[in-house]
Amino acid sequence: MKYKQRKKALILLADGTIFHGKSIGKEGTAFGEVCFNTGTTGYQEIFTDPSYYGQLMVTTNAHIGNYGTKEDEMESDTVKIAGLICKNFSFEYSRPAGDASLEEFFEKHNTLAIADVDTRALVSYIRDHGAMNAVISTEVDNIEGLKQQLAEQPDMKGLELASQVSTKEPYYFGNENARYKIAALDIGIKKNILRNLAKRDAYIKVFPYNSKFEDLEAFNPDGYFLSNGPGDPEPLVEAQAVAKEIISRNKPLFGICLGHQVIALANGISTYKMHNGHRGINHPVKNLITGKGEITSQNHGFAINREETEANTNVEITHVHLNDDTVAGIKIKDKNCFSVQYHPEASPGPNDSVYLFDQFIENIKNN
Repeated sequence: MKYKQRKKALILLADGTIFHGKSIGKEGTAFGEVCFNTGTTGYQEIFTDPSYYGQLMVTTNAHIGNYGTKEDEMESDTVKIAGLICKNFSFEYSRPAGDASLEEFFEKHNTLAIADVDTRALVSYIRDHGAMNAVISTEVDNIEGLKQQLAEQPDMKGLELASQVSTKEPYYFGNENARYKIAALDIGIKKNILRNLAKRDAYIKVFPYNSKFEDLEAFNPDGYFLSNGPGDPEPLVEAQAVAKEIISRNKPLFGICLGHQVIALANGISTYKMHNGHRGINHPVKNLITGKGEITSQNHGFAINREETEANTNVEITHVHLNDDTVAGIKIKDKNCFSVQYHPEASPGPNDSVYLFDQFIENIKNN
């Protein structure tokens, strides 16, 4: 076991509340919206998920880092969280298949992390008071300065972040001789989504967040996909315009997470920032079409308005979250379009939701 002198660190919330801990190694300061994930495994996938861009991640599992990291378990090319807050940080790892320790991983990606935090108290506080901006820092003697800097950070509500994580240039994924061609709008896409589409005999061209419908159409795709991603969906007016055009032409369209919210906005359904959001790997969802339950992976801080969805005669609610009855899935009536708020590509044990990719391919086949 590695022991080393570690600097004192703190978490300062926007309302002035302070929690204490110690730095993992890297010193400095990081700002973001503080949120928590209840997953017991999958920390590397969480840290590299573009949907978490700009967020300080609190892990509720008591031990983080104990199975190391592995290069092929990245959901993007870099760490996307603004920083990590945890209880017990494991400097050593025991998994033979691991490539590196989590400490080495964070050093490589220049990520600030603090441990020895009373995460139970912190999560309880966030549950009661809601997600808010925060700062983690080793500058424990500069609280007033940190407060001033924190006050200048933009709120997540109204914040467009897709441009920060989207590809700058189009690229291809999969076998170019595959049976189906899919145009994917990257507003924060995860690699495992591309893998799931590719293994269903699809060749994917991934487009930047601000691409026009004509850009996607030029690929002559059989279907269209709107990805997950970070931030508020309302500022993504270009993506909403793309969704409207695809739906108006009745082309096969599938949206996940942020893509789901964009599709809702394109149909006149508003979105709202949740008190805490859903972030974990054990969220129960009911499929209203089949009556079956699904254990799902979720990570979103915004949701679509249920009352407006129910009142929209063109939209049908297909899935609901059983913890709070929020909308977890919709389909557009008489159109080849559906979306879900959760992540069918994430399989933390249960594979309950992977049928959604098959459903998308069936829609393409039948188009």
